[in-house]
Amino acid sequence: MEQPRPLPMIRGQRVYLRASERGDIPTFVRWLNDRETASFLSSRAPLSEPLEERWFERMLESQGRTAYHFVICLLDDDRPLGTIGLFNIDYVDGNAGMGIGIGEKALWGKGLGTDALLALLDFGFGELRMERIWLEVFDFNPRARRSYEKCGFVLEGTLRRAKHRRGEFHDIHVMAILRSEWQAQDRQRSWELEDGAAQES
Repeated sequence: MEQPRPLPMIRGQRVYLRASERGDIPTFVRWLNDRETASFLSSRAPLSEPLEERWFERMLESQGRTAYHFVICLLDDDRPLGTIGLFNIDYVDGNAGMGIGIGEKALWGKGLGTDALLALLDFGFGELRMERIWLEVFDFNPRARRSYEKCGFVLEGTLRRAKHRRGEFHDIHVMAILRSEWQAQDRQRSWELEDGAAQES
């Protein structure tokens, strides 16, 4: 008899977040070796699986300590579509950085990144007791900035000409959301969606 799939611990309306597995490495490498995808991240050169395996080992050491790294999956079919996580977690001052990348380009522009980010905010503020979650977005990525603004992030400042890309320098915008701003959002939280799914089953 087939075992039922566990209810996702961190979920949004259409996606859920799960821990990274070693078997995800080839998928990560495929995403990061795509020129268009990599241009919005920090990748500058082709990536090999051995290099990503090194990163994976470092990630395991930091997971649950100074960082949390998750794979974004579709609720409908468990298909991975990107990664998201918190880093530089400071449990004393309640600060954490946030990063996200949607690797499946066919799913860009469908609101799935926004859905995943809201779920991550629920985890950061609701479970880790963060006070402020911040991110950096390049000036040539207005689509991402719009998504962050939808989730409640506010522009805090600009690092002028701090990113070099394809022979030109670009600004990096620093955005953040505070606990009080997250609390003021009129929406269901990740754990409320889980409760609803549990009641329906």
